[in-house]
Amino acid sequence: MTGAGQKNLRALRWDHLRLDAAQPHIEVWRSVRSDGDTKTRKSRRTLALPARCVEALRKQRAQQLADRLRAGLDPAMWTPRELRHSFVSLLSDAGVPLDEISQLVGHSGTTVTELVYRHQLKPVIQTGATVMDRLFGA
Repeated sequence: MTGAGQKNLRALRWDHLRLDAAQPHIEVWRSVRSDGDTKTRKSRRTLALPARCVEALRKQRAQQLADRLRAGLDPAMWTPRELRHSFVSLLSDAGVPLDEISQLVGHSGTTVTELVYRHQLKPVIQTGATVMDRLFGA
């Protein structure tokens, strides 16, 4: 109902919406293209929202906040990106093989999963203990 393209709409975040402005609108300044930019300079625009869209977006926002609270997540503390990284790290820490985790998150191989998404949850620095065991016997 706005004329915005799907690549622009998929890149929208709540901070791109001005639902409580005198004239509610969306700021279409980003896209899901690899560089994050819109297709052309003319594609960058601010579009007024019809009342029906404003009502639907308000309901969606309220539902999203309620869902996050029911899941025990404080929306101010977590982003979808952080949840994805945590998902990978928790599975890894629980012993799930890296190739299975990569499949779950839709990666074609394990490199990105391992280098970008997987974070060691309980790092244990081994150097001191390893040297002491070597020097004094295990």
